[in-house]
Amino acid sequence: MPEDPILAVRGLRKQFGAHVAVDDLSFDLHRGRSLAVVGESGSGKTTVARMIVGLERPAAGTIVACGRDRSRPARGGAERKRRGREVQIVFQDPYASLDPRQSGAVLVDEVLRVHHDHDAATRRRITGELADLVGLDQRQINALPRDLSGGQRQRLAIARALATDPRVLILDESVAALDVSIQAQVLNVLADIRDERGISYILISHDLAVVRQLTDDAVVMRKGAVVEHGPTGRLLDDPQHPYTRMLRASVPGPGWKPARTLRPAAPPSS
Repeated sequence: MPEDPILAVRGLRKQFGAHVAVDDLSFDLHRGRSLAVVGESGSGKTTVARMIVGLERPAAGTIVACGRDRSRPARGGAERKRRGREVQIVFQDPYASLDPRQSGAVLVDEVLRVHHDHDAATRRRITGELADLVGLDQRQINALPRDLSGGQRQRLAIARALATDPRVLILDESVAALDVSIQAQVLNVLADIRDERGISYILISHDLAVVRQLTDDAVVMRKGAVVEHGPTGRLLDDPQHPYTRMLRASVPGPGWKPARTLRPAAPPSS
Protein backbone atom coordinates (compact mmCIF):
# COMPACT_ATOMS: atom_id res chain seq x y z
CA MET A 1 0.00 0.00 0.00
CA PRO A 2 1.58 3.35 -1.03
CA GLU A 3 2.44 5.67 1.83
CA ASP A 4 0.64 8.97 2.23
CA PRO A 5 2.40 12.04 0.82
CA ILE A 6 4.50 14.05 3.26
CA LEU A 7 2.88 17.16 1.76
CA ALA A 8 -0.48 17.34 -0.02
CA VAL A 9 -1.73 20.55 -1.62
CA ARG A 10 -5.30 20.70 -2.95
CA GLY A 11 -7.10 23.50 -4.78
CA LEU A 12 -4.81 26.22 -3.47
CA ARG A 13 -5.83 29.79 -4.33
CA LYS A 14 -4.47 33.18 -3.35
CA GLN A 15 -5.57 36.68 -4.35
CA PHE A 16 -4.06 40.09 -3.71
CA GLY A 17 -6.98 42.43 -4.33
CA ALA A 18 -8.26 41.70 -7.82
CA HIS A 19 -5.05 39.91 -8.81
CA VAL A 20 -5.17 36.11 -8.65
CA ALA A 21 -1.62 35.02 -7.75
CA VAL A 22 -2.35 31.28 -7.45
CA ASP A 23 -5.38 29.54 -8.91
CA ASP A 24 -6.44 25.95 -8.11
CA LEU A 25 -2.99 24.45 -7.49
CA SER A 26 -2.74 20.79 -6.44
CA PHE A 27 0.20 18.41 -6.01
CA ASP A 28 1.65 15.68 -3.78
CA LEU A 29 5.17 15.40 -2.42
CA HIS A 30 6.41 12.09 -1.02
CA ARG A 31 9.19 11.32 1.44
CA GLY A 32 12.65 11.63 -0.08
CA ARG A 33 11.33 13.14 -3.31
CA SER A 34 11.90 16.57 -4.83
CA LEU A 35 9.39 18.73 -6.65
CA ALA A 36 10.12 21.85 -8.69
CA VAL A 37 7.68 24.73 -9.05
CA VAL A 38 8.79 26.49 -12.21
CA GLY A 39 7.81 29.71 -13.91
CA GLU A 40 8.80 33.23 -14.82
CA SER A 41 8.76 36.10 -12.35
CA GLY A 42 5.13 36.80 -11.43
CA SER A 43 3.96 33.24 -12.15
CA GLY A 44 2.93 32.69 -8.51
CA LYS A 45 5.61 30.21 -7.53
CA THR A 46 7.01 32.16 -4.56
CA THR A 47 3.47 32.79 -3.28
CA VAL A 48 3.03 29.01 -3.24
CA ALA A 49 6.13 28.64 -1.07
CA ARG A 50 4.98 31.37 1.31
CA MET A 51 1.58 29.70 1.76
CA ILE A 52 3.10 26.29 2.46
CA VAL A 53 5.45 27.66 5.10
CA GLY A 54 2.71 29.82 6.66
CA LEU A 55 3.80 33.32 5.63
CA GLU A 56 0.66 33.79 3.51
CA ARG A 57 -2.86 32.51 4.16
CA PRO A 58 -4.64 30.73 1.29
CA ALA A 59 -7.96 32.15 0.12
CA ALA A 60 -9.09 28.59 -0.67
CA GLY A 61 -7.74 25.07 -0.68
CA THR A 62 -5.88 22.89 1.80
CA ILE A 63 -2.27 22.24 2.78
CA VAL A 64 -1.60 19.01 4.69
CA ALA A 65 1.96 18.43 5.93
CA CYS A 66 3.02 15.31 7.87
CA GLY A 67 -0.65 14.33 8.12
CA ARG A 68 -1.78 17.60 9.72
CA ASP A 69 -3.71 20.45 8.14
CA ARG A 70 -1.85 23.75 8.06
CA SER A 71 -4.14 25.73 5.77
CA ARG A 72 -4.84 28.27 8.52
CA PRO A 73 -2.47 30.17 10.82
CA ALA A 74 -0.95 28.29 13.75
CA ARG A 75 -2.69 28.67 17.09
CA GLY A 76 -0.06 29.53 19.67
CA GLY A 77 3.67 29.10 20.03
CA ALA A 78 3.64 25.32 20.47
CA GLU A 79 1.96 24.77 17.13
CA ARG A 80 4.27 27.25 15.39
CA LYS A 81 7.28 25.35 16.72
CA ARG A 82 5.81 22.03 15.60
CA ARG A 83 5.20 23.41 12.13
CA GLY A 84 8.77 24.71 12.06
CA ARG A 85 10.03 21.21 12.78
CA GLU A 86 8.02 19.89 9.83
CA VAL A 87 8.60 22.46 7.07
CA GLN A 88 11.45 24.95 6.69
CA ILE A 89 12.39 27.42 3.95
CA VAL A 90 15.68 28.79 2.63
CA PHE A 91 15.32 32.12 0.85
CA GLN A 92 17.19 33.49 -2.17
CA ASP A 93 19.14 36.06 -0.15
CA PRO A 94 20.67 34.31 2.89
CA TYR A 95 22.22 37.52 4.19
CA ALA A 96 18.80 39.07 4.78
CA SER A 97 17.73 36.12 6.95
CA LEU A 98 20.89 35.93 9.08
CA ASP A 99 21.60 38.17 12.07
CA PRO A 100 24.84 39.97 11.06
CA ARG A 101 25.88 40.33 14.71
CA GLN A 102 25.94 36.58 15.42
CA SER A 103 28.33 33.90 14.21
CA GLY A 104 27.08 30.94 12.23
CA ALA A 105 27.54 28.66 15.24
CA VAL A 106 25.41 30.93 17.43
CA LEU A 107 22.72 31.16 14.74
CA VAL A 108 22.48 27.36 14.47
CA ASP A 109 22.62 26.95 18.26
CA GLU A 110 19.71 29.39 18.61
CA VAL A 111 17.49 27.20 16.42
CA LEU A 112 18.49 24.07 18.35
CA ARG A 113 17.61 25.75 21.67
CA VAL A 114 14.18 26.82 20.42
CA HIS A 115 13.16 23.54 18.80
CA HIS A 116 14.92 20.80 20.79
CA ASP A 117 15.57 19.95 24.42
CA HIS A 118 19.36 19.48 24.15
CA ASP A 119 22.05 20.43 26.62
CA ALA A 120 24.88 22.76 25.56
CA ALA A 121 27.33 19.95 24.76
CA THR A 122 24.80 18.18 22.54
CA ARG A 123 24.00 21.43 20.73
CA ARG A 124 27.71 22.02 20.06
CA ARG A 125 28.05 18.50 18.67
CA ILE A 126 25.00 18.86 16.41
CA THR A 127 26.18 22.29 15.22
CA GLY A 128 29.51 20.73 14.21
CA GLU A 129 27.74 17.86 12.44
CA LEU A 130 25.51 20.27 10.51
CA ALA A 131 28.54 22.38 9.54
CA ASP A 132 30.26 19.24 8.21
CA LEU A 133 27.10 18.22 6.40
CA VAL A 134 26.88 21.47 4.45
CA GLY A 135 30.65 21.78 3.92
CA LEU A 136 31.62 24.54 6.38
CA ASP A 137 34.85 24.20 8.36
CA GLN A 138 35.32 25.32 11.97
CA ARG A 139 36.57 28.77 11.03
CA GLN A 140 33.65 29.36 8.68
CA ILE A 141 30.92 28.20 11.08
CA ASN A 142 32.35 30.52 13.76
CA ALA A 143 32.57 33.54 11.43
CA LEU A 144 30.07 36.38 11.13
CA PRO A 145 27.88 36.27 8.00
CA ARG A 146 29.65 39.32 6.53
CA ASP A 147 32.94 37.40 6.58
CA LEU A 148 31.54 34.53 4.49
CA SER A 149 31.18 34.27 0.73
CA GLY A 150 27.73 34.07 -0.86
CA GLY A 151 28.00 30.30 -1.21
CA GLN A 152 29.13 29.90 2.40
CA ARG A 153 26.24 32.05 3.64
CA GLN A 154 23.81 29.91 1.67
CA ARG A 155 25.32 26.78 3.23
CA LEU A 156 24.90 28.38 6.67
CA ALA A 157 21.24 29.17 5.88
CA ILE A 158 20.72 25.53 4.88
CA ALA A 159 22.40 24.29 8.09
CA ARG A 160 20.18 26.59 10.15
CA ALA A 161 17.05 25.29 8.40
CA LEU A 162 18.19 21.69 8.93
CA ALA A 163 18.70 22.32 12.67
CA THR A 164 14.96 21.85 13.21
CA ASP A 165 15.26 18.41 11.53
CA PRO A 166 12.46 19.23 9.05
CA ARG A 167 10.62 16.71 6.90
CA VAL A 168 10.24 19.19 4.02
CA LEU A 169 12.70 21.90 2.96
CA ILE A 170 11.56 24.63 0.56
CA LEU A 171 14.31 26.24 -1.51
CA ASP A 172 13.04 29.55 -2.85
CA GLU A 173 15.50 30.48 -5.63
CA SER A 174 18.12 29.51 -3.07
CA VAL A 175 21.00 29.12 -5.53
CA ALA A 176 19.92 31.72 -8.09
CA ALA A 177 22.39 34.39 -6.95
CA LEU A 178 25.42 32.07 -6.86
CA ASP A 179 27.95 31.63 -9.63
CA VAL A 180 27.80 28.35 -11.53
CA SER A 181 30.61 26.53 -9.72
CA ILE A 182 29.33 27.42 -6.22
CA GLN A 183 25.79 26.63 -7.35
CA ALA A 184 26.87 23.14 -8.36
CA GLN A 185 28.57 22.61 -4.98
CA VAL A 186 25.45 23.64 -3.05
CA LEU A 187 23.22 21.42 -5.22
CA ASN A 188 25.52 18.47 -4.56
CA VAL A 189 25.29 19.17 -0.82
CA LEU A 190 21.48 19.20 -1.06
CA ALA A 191 21.44 15.92 -2.99
CA ASP A 192 23.71 14.30 -0.38
CA ILE A 193 21.47 15.54 2.45
CA ARG A 194 18.40 14.09 0.75
CA ASP A 195 20.12 10.71 0.39
CA GLU A 196 21.31 10.73 4.03
CA ARG A 197 18.18 12.08 5.75
CA GLY A 198 15.28 11.21 3.46
CA ILE A 199 14.23 14.85 3.44
CA SER A 200 11.82 16.09 0.76
CA TYR A 201 12.47 19.25 -1.25
CA ILE A 202 10.33 21.83 -2.99
CA LEU A 203 12.49 23.85 -5.36
CA ILE A 204 11.10 27.21 -6.43
CA SER A 205 13.07 28.17 -9.52
CA HIS A 206 13.16 29.65 -12.99
CA ASP A 207 16.44 27.85 -13.78
CA LEU A 208 15.69 24.64 -15.68
CA ALA A 209 19.27 23.38 -15.37
CA VAL A 210 18.97 23.49 -11.57
CA VAL A 211 15.53 21.89 -11.76
CA ARG A 212 16.90 19.00 -13.80
CA GLN A 213 19.79 18.39 -11.41
CA LEU A 214 17.82 18.25 -8.16
CA THR A 215 14.17 17.33 -8.76
CA ASP A 216 12.11 14.26 -9.65
CA ASP A 217 8.90 16.02 -10.66
CA ALA A 218 7.96 19.51 -11.77
CA VAL A 219 4.96 21.84 -11.85
CA VAL A 220 5.03 24.61 -14.45
CA MET A 221 3.07 27.74 -13.53
CA ARG A 222 1.99 30.67 -15.67
CA LYS A 223 -0.02 33.59 -14.31
CA GLY A 224 -0.94 31.63 -11.19
CA ALA A 225 -2.19 28.49 -12.93
CA VAL A 226 -0.54 25.12 -13.59
CA VAL A 227 0.00 24.55 -17.30
CA GLU A 228 1.96 21.29 -17.07
CA HIS A 229 2.92 18.77 -14.40
CA GLY A 230 4.98 15.59 -14.62
CA PRO A 231 8.35 13.88 -14.18
CA THR A 232 11.12 16.45 -14.55
CA GLY A 233 13.06 14.58 -17.24
CA ARG A 234 10.02 14.04 -19.44
CA LEU A 235 8.75 17.55 -18.91
CA LEU A 236 12.07 19.14 -19.90
CA ASP A 237 12.91 16.74 -22.74
CA ASP A 238 9.43 16.54 -24.25
CA PRO A 239 7.35 19.51 -23.05
CA GLN A 240 3.72 19.42 -24.14
CA HIS A 241 2.49 22.93 -23.36
CA PRO A 242 3.63 25.89 -25.52
CA TYR A 243 4.65 27.85 -22.39
CA THR A 244 6.87 24.99 -21.16
CA ARG A 245 8.40 24.75 -24.62
CA MET A 246 9.08 28.48 -24.52
CA LEU A 247 10.83 28.15 -21.14
CA ARG A 248 12.84 25.23 -22.45
CA ALA A 249 13.85 27.09 -25.59
CA SER A 250 15.04 30.07 -23.56
CA VAL A 251 17.80 28.02 -21.90
CA PRO A 252 21.14 28.79 -23.61
CA GLY A 253 22.66 25.73 -25.26
CA PRO A 254 26.28 24.81 -26.04
CA GLY A 255 27.98 27.43 -28.18
CA TRP A 256 25.34 30.07 -27.37
CA LYS A 257 26.39 33.64 -28.07
CA PRO A 258 24.40 36.73 -27.14
CA ALA A 259 22.63 38.49 -29.97
CA ARG A 260 23.97 41.82 -28.73
CA THR A 261 27.39 42.59 -27.37
CA LEU A 262 28.50 45.64 -25.49
CA ARG A 263 30.53 47.97 -27.64
CA PRO A 264 33.61 49.54 -26.10
CA ALA A 265 33.04 53.06 -24.88
CA ALA A 266 34.07 55.77 -27.28
CA PRO A 267 37.21 57.62 -26.20
CA PRO A 268 36.56 61.04 -24.74
CA SER A 269 36.83 63.89 -27.22
CA SER A 270 39.80 66.17 -26.73
